[in-house]
Amino acid sequence: MVIERNKIAKILPVSATGWPKDAQVIDVSGKTILPGLIDLHTHLTYPLAETDFGVGMNEADATLRGAEKLRYFLESGITSVRDVGSQGDVPFRLKEWVRENRIPGPRVFPAGAFITAEGGHSTENTPDEMIRMMGATRLASGPDECRQAVREQFHKGADVIKLGSHFSAEEVKAAIAEAHELGLKVTVDAETFYVQRAVEAGADTIEHPLPRSEETIQLMAKKGVAADPTLIPYQIIFEEWGGYFGSTSRRFTFSKDANLEMLKRLRKAGIKCGVGTDLILHWYRYMPAPYIRELKNFVEAGWSVPEALVAATKINSEILDMDDRLGTLQAGKLADVLVVDGRPDENLDDLAKVDLVIRDGYRVVEGGRVTIPRHQAQKMKVATP
Repeated sequence: MVIERNKIAKILPVSATGWPKDAQVIDVSGKTILPGLIDLHTHLTYPLAETDFGVGMNEADATLRGAEKLRYFLESGITSVRDVGSQGDVPFRLKEWVRENRIPGPRVFPAGAFITAEGGHSTENTPDEMIRMMGATRLASGPDECRQAVREQFHKGADVIKLGSHFSAEEVKAAIAEAHELGLKVTVDAETFYVQRAVEAGADTIEHPLPRSEETIQLMAKKGVAADPTLIPYQIIFEEWGGYFGSTSRRFTFSKDANLEMLKRLRKAGIKCGVGTDLILHWYRYMPAPYIRELKNFVEAGWSVPEALVAATKINSEILDMDDRLGTLQAGKLADVLVVDGRPDENLDDLAKVDLVIRDGYRVVEGGRVTIPRHQAQKMKVATP
């Protein structure tokens, strides 16, 4: 593989020779090369459960939390993340700083604030004032306010719009129509009958799509609506908490077996399924295990191991609408490359053996550790003594 600047220039036979004298040669003999992994569902600024309220609300602390999480993802071989709800302007600033190589991390595709109705998901048992202070959720009631909320995220620089149930049919239709008018795709956090409502309204992707009716599944397939199953957060909740408590969400009726069965039904219907982790609280500290386990969920639901890896790369890039630049190792695409010891196409656990990560043509992880390039000193205009 020949990389020039930030792109893959050529894919040549192993026996190819004739490199320029100044070419840097990276020998990855005995290792596996993959496209950089993508995580479709992150919340970069969410605090730990034990975080003091004042610290949790502080945007400076939120920025540092985001930078820490980006490092965890990068060390896990993830070169792109979609942030579907974070505090204030933080995800947009993180996106810029990563793009300019001022901090290490995967490229960020931010949604901005998570738009939800009064009493909807992410507002349960939370005072309105706290919701507004945190800035990761935008309350919107009624079609007009939903349109305004979408425009606000667009103005800030959102790459995608994230909506949350519970919403009326009129509200979700208005928000999706406004986003599409602005050229943005919409992903909707929904479960049970809210999935049907979002699909009918024109959603592009459903987060946690665990519909309970075959009618909804077939409608998703017919309309080409993608799914980001995110089974791993449910599994962590079941294992660490025993289930959902003190929540208005219908998710408390879910179980590991029921969710896995739903993923099987999504596959059978031919629905495009991507990979996301939704690691809130301290869960990001488990990386890369949650990401690998999510891929194992795909395998348990009927995907082959190589197909699960394709979902984590190529399919995810398609859902991001970035498949012309990401997701596969092809000439002309951005140089996002993951090198691991072992054979992850045979054993997914080998994904944890990250050796090298190249993002946008830069070596950002070497020997399994984040690499920060030495700064390029600028020449002073005033002569030094």
